[in-house]
Amino acid sequence: MQQSNKDSSLFTTEDVEIISKETLFQGYFKMVKYRFKHRLFEGGWSQVIEREMFDRGHAAALLPYDPVTDQVVLVEQIRVGALEHAQPWQLEIVAGIIDSNETAEEVARRESVEEAGIDIGRLSKVTSYYPSSGGCSERLDVFVGEVDASTAHGVHGLDYEGEDIRVHVVPREQAYLWVQNGRFENGASIIALQWLELNYQRLRVKWEK
Repeated sequence: MQQSNKDSSLFTTEDVEIISKETLFQGYFKMVKYRFKHRLFEGGWSQVIEREMFDRGHAAALLPYDPVTDQVVLVEQIRVGALEHAQPWQLEIVAGIIDSNETAEEVARRESVEEAGIDIGRLSKVTSYYPSSGGCSERLDVFVGEVDASTAHGVHGLDYEGEDIRVHVVPREQAYLWVQNGRFENGASIIALQWLELNYQRLRVKWEK
């Protein structure tokens, strides 16, 4: 008999047996190979499964929002994953990888300075999600942060990381139109802007206090 969705949600790491974990490649990122078994929804255990996984750590992303002018701050930079696609330069929100000694909130604030040259005030958590859990370990924490958009301009980034990042300040309504017409190809950016479209009025009232 097939279990309900409620029952299946009770599965945890206790219902997985990791047989082996092998590092296949270690460079800027890491690739590992798992051999594991897991409990089945209808009872019993699976056969041994082999999967390669892209291990790139966890990350934080932040959409800077000015509640006074109703504008958002976006960044544009070249992305290796899109090099051979239609638009290698991607329009995104601020983001960065979380080091072991940092919180997601600290990373969001640090990356805002490094990528856009701006300081963030109050933060609101949007969500946490796995961009591609079928083959990547990354988990992304997404925030919207308070900013004075008049301080956002220019080109930023860390030279030793080869970053060349251009800042854009646009009305919230324009940014959401870009979500609707497919201008954004980055999941965290789409999620944050959709959340803002649903919550900006509440957020502006909250940040007035």
